[in-house]
Amino acid sequence: MNFPENLKYTKEHEWIKIDGEIGTIGITEFAQGELGDVVFVDLPAVGKNFEQGATFGTIEAVKAVSDLYLPIKGEVVEVNQNLNSTPELVNKSPYENGWMIKVKISSDSNINDLLDVTSYKNLIGK
Repeated sequence: MNFPENLKYTKEHEWIKIDGEIGTIGITEFAQGELGDVVFVDLPAVGKNFEQGATFGTIEAVKAVSDLYLPIKGEVVEVNQNLNSTPELVNKSPYENGWMIKVKISSDSNINDLLDVTSYKNLIGK
């Protein structure tokens, strides 16, 4: 199982890659494996603002429908439109092509609340 070192993680199994003031967000390889085959992803519109920990969408798989939680506070600046026609990208490439949204990180986001790779592995018992 892949756990990129350059990402931060949440207890709800989202990841965020921080590049300056932009955060790219998706779900972890562990989470997609637990969900099974992803068949639909419901994501917010560009321009929408969310608090840290707020639900920003849902992911539907063969086994279940799950909420998606924003790791940081910010404004959605881009949505991965490829997931509309090929939601299975979340299964095939959760850290590259299966990303979900990009967010302009609010200056008062608490990035220190997020998990590093070691803490995330401990959380899931890996």
